Amino acid sequence: MRRELTAGDLIREVQLIAARMEEARDELCQLDGLIGDGDHGVAMAEGFAAAAKAATALDPSSASLADVFNASAKAFLNAVGASSGPLYATAFLRAAKAAGARSSMPIEETPRLVVAMAEGVKARGAAEIGDKTMFDAWGKAAETAERGLAEGTDLPLVLEGVRDAARKGAEATKAMTAGKGRAARLGDRSLGHIDPGAASAALIVDAWVADWLDG
Repeated sequence: MRRELTAGDLIREVQLIAARMEEARDELCQLDGLIGDGDHGVAMAEGFAAAAKAATALDPSSASLADVFNASAKAFLNAVGASSGPLYATAFLRAAKAAGARSSMPIEETPRLVVAMAEGVKARGAAEIGDKTMFDAWGKAAETAERGLAEGTDLPLVLEGVRDAARKGAEATKAMTAGKGRAARLGDRSLGHIDPGAASAALIVDAWVADWLDG
C-alpha cells in the first residue's frame, strides 16, 4: 500500500473509473431500463470520460488534489445533463474541499474522500438511506468509513469494509420501493430491481479502494 495519494495518482484513478464505467455501460443501462429511462450507463460513461479528459489535461507535477476534483466536477456537469450530473459535480466539489489545495495527502485520510463524496450526493439529492438511490451505496460506505476512522481501525480493514458496505448498500436497493427520482413513479413495481445509481456508485467505490489497497 502506498503511503500517500498524489494528484497524479488521483488523475490515474479518474481514468480507471472512466474505464470501469465504459465497461459497465450496457449493464447499467439495462438496470435503468427496468425502473428508469435506460440511460444511466451512458450518462456515467460519458460523465467520467469527460472528467478523465479534464483531469488528464492537468500537470500532475503542479496540480493539487483539489484541482483534480474541481476539474472533474466541471467536466462531469458539462457532459451530463441528467440528475447524475449535478449529483456527482457536487460530490466532487465536496471531495475537493476535503482533499485541499495540496499535492498529496496521507493514504490514511482517503476514507474521508468517500465521506465527502457521500455528503455531496446527499446535499444535492436530499436523499436518505432507504430511498433506493445512489445514496444507499454512498451513505453506507461513508458510515463505514467514519466508524473505522473514529475507532482507529487499520486502514486496509476500513477500506475493505467501505467497499463491502457500498456493494451491500447497492444490493439492498433490490428490496426497496423507490422514494426519489423517476423510479418513485413506479411505486411497488420498483421492488425487485437494483437501483442503477447505487450499482454505479458501488463500482466507483470498488475501483477507488482497489487502487488505494494495491498502490
